[in-house]
Amino acid sequence: MNWENIAGQENLKKLLRESIAENRVSHAQLFLGKEGYGTFPMVLAYAKEVFRQENEHAASKVEHLNHLDLHFSFPVFTDNKNSLSKNKFEEFREMIMNSPYANYDDWTAFLESENKQLFISADEIDDQNQKFALKSFEGGTKILIVWRADKMNVAAANKFLKFLEEPPAKTLILLTAETANDILPTILSRTQIVEVPRINDEDLENYLKKNFSMADEKAREIVHEAQGDLNDALKILNSGHKSDEFEKLFVQWVRDAFMVKKKPQFLKSIIFWAREIAGWNREKQKNFLNYCSEIFRLALLQNYQSENLVYKKIDADGFNWAGFSKFISGANIESILDEINTADLHLTRNGNPKIVWTDLGIKLSRYIHKNS
Repeated sequence: MNWENIAGQENLKKLLRESIAENRVSHAQLFLGKEGYGTFPMVLAYAKEVFRQENEHAASKVEHLNHLDLHFSFPVFTDNKNSLSKNKFEEFREMIMNSPYANYDDWTAFLESENKQLFISADEIDDQNQKFALKSFEGGTKILIVWRADKMNVAAANKFLKFLEEPPAKTLILLTAETANDILPTILSRTQIVEVPRINDEDLENYLKKNFSMADEKAREIVHEAQGDLNDALKILNSGHKSDEFEKLFVQWVRDAFMVKKKPQFLKSIIFWAREIAGWNREKQKNFLNYCSEIFRLALLQNYQSENLVYKKIDADGFNWAGFSKFISGANIESILDEINTADLHLTRNGNPKIVWTDLGIKLSRYIHKNS
C-alpha cells in the first residue's frame, strides 16, 4: 500500500512521513479508527516508508505482505486446539490484497466463522516473541503489525505488555483498533496514540469518481450514506441488489408495526420477518441494522423540514415516505436508535438472532406510535 493509494487523510500522511524523515518514530504506536477510514492501509504505508529508508528495493515487498521482517498478528478462531495467526495468514493476505479497507466482520465472513469466537491468544504472543528473538533478515528494523489489537484476550494482553516494555532492539510495533475501550490501560500508556479520523466527504467522493467513473449525484448519495467509511462506500456501491432487499424488508417491518396495534394477528408476520433475517450471516444482519438506522434518521430530517439533507427516500411498492416520516420525531427516534444499537451489540456478542430480531421487530410497533 502506497501513500497515494490511500483515500484522503492528507494531514495524517504528512505527519507520519515527517516523523520518519525526522527520526521521531515511537517504538509502539496504536492507530485508532474504523478500518474503513484507512487505519490498516495507513499502517502498511507507514511500515513501507520505514523499510524504504533502510532498503528501498526490499520495501516493495510490503505491497504483497511478504517482507520477511514484517510480521502480522490478527484474530483467529481455535482450530485443532491451535489459535495462531500464521495458520490463517494466506487467507488474511488474500482478504487484504482484495480489500485493504476490510473490517472485522468482513474477516469473520471471509473465514465463514460467524458462529466462532475470533481472538488473539497468549500462544500467538509467544509465537511472535520467538520470531522477534531472531535477527532481522534484511539487517534493519523488524515490524509487528497487530490488526485489531482490541481482540486480545486477557492472557494475551498481559504477555503482550511485557513485549512492549522490553522489545528487542530495532523493533517497531504498530497496532490497530476501532476504539481503545477494550485495550488494557497499561498497554495504552505504553503506546503513542495515532487518531485516524473519518475520510472527509470531498476526498471520499473524489476517490469514488476517480476509481469507478460514477456520476456526481450517485457518488454524493453513497458518500452521505457511508459517513466517511470507504469500506461501507464500496459495499453500498457493489450491493445494489442488497439495498433493494433491505428496502423491501424495511417497508414490510414498518407496515406490520403500524398494523399490529389494531390487528394483533400481524405479530405473526413480524415473527416470520425476524426469522427470515436471522437466517442471514452476521455481517449482512449488521448491515441491515445500519441501513435501518440511516432510514430512520432521514425520516426524522424529512419530518423536521430539512429535506435538503434527505439524500435518499423510499418510494417502492407504494410506500408513503412523507406519511411515514411524520411518525418519526424527537419523541421516539432516540428509543428506536437505542434498540437498533442494542440489537447490534447482541449480534456482535453472538446473541440468538431469532430472539434479537423478534424483540426488535415488536419494539418498533411500540415506539412508532409514540406521540410527538
